[in-house]
Amino acid sequence: MFDQQQIAEFKESFSMIDHDSDGFIDKEDLKDMLASLGQNPSDKMIDDMIAEAPGSINFTMFLTLFGEKLSGTDPEAEILASFEQLEDAPRTGFLNAELLREWMTGMGDRFTDDEVDVMFKGVSPDSRGMFNYRDFVRVLKHGE
Repeated sequence: MFDQQQIAEFKESFSMIDHDSDGFIDKEDLKDMLASLGQNPSDKMIDDMIAEAPGSINFTMFLTLFGEKLSGTDPEAEILASFEQLEDAPRTGFLNAELLREWMTGMGDRFTDDEVDVMFKGVSPDSRGMFNYRDFVRVLKHGE
């Protein structure tokens, strides 16, 4: 995802934010960094920033978060949660492919049938006509 030069630059940035040099960016580190830039963020803003990470923010997590932001896609958990809001109450990981097509072509930012076909080529519906959205999100975020 990143070349060695970019990783070195991110490492330098991480070190500048990690004021207490404990190897983790926490709430106080973010407050200190933003204050040094003349900002006075609310506790809610800081909490929201910290909550974007699924765990402690070490350097690996820092790179992952930047990779997600720079790649222009939502974090994996958000994409899964969006699919789960459709009719998957038991959280099986499957949705009826024809219903999904209707929703995607008829609601919100509408997809064309061709765009839905491309999505189904990435992960084809099974013999029951069910679309495995967990597999689709895995392919979307990590490749095959």
